Amino acid sequence: MGKTRVAVKTGLELLKESEKISEALKRAGRIKTKKKIKEARIYITSTYNNTIMTLTDLQGNTLAWASAGSLGFKGTKKGTPYAASKVAEFIAEFSKHANIEKFEVYVKGVGPGRDSALRVLAAKGLDIYLIKDVTPIPHNGPTPPKERRV
Repeated sequence: MGKTRVAVKTGLELLKESEKISEALKRAGRIKTKKKIKEARIYITSTYNNTIMTLTDLQGNTLAWASAGSLGFKGTKKGTPYAASKVAEFIAEFSKHANIEKFEVYVKGVGPGRDSALRVLAAKGLDIYLIKDVTPIPHNGPTPPKERRV
């Protein structure tokens, strides 16, 4: 057996990672809202390959969005819980800059990032008053084709 290598991130790598999030915040901070928003909705779409979060007002107008790919994760790393937590951190920081107070969270999908994203949103101190799972579930679906007669 060979030696097992443990990947340890240096301070420079951690700094680059935080710079990516701050750059994305600057890009998102250019969006100016005309009215003060007190309540908002967060939509979490978690698949096996990616985690996408969208921050909207109560009418459904998008204020900000982020995905694991937009924050710099590539390949299979996009579908990890860690990438989902970074996406949730970005959305939480943006909502604090926008002074939004209350949130409804809608979770969709079966990916590994859904739980970690929710935990990060709660840990960042967001006032979440509704968590709803809106994953589509088939109700029997269409009838299958008849047996083939030869």
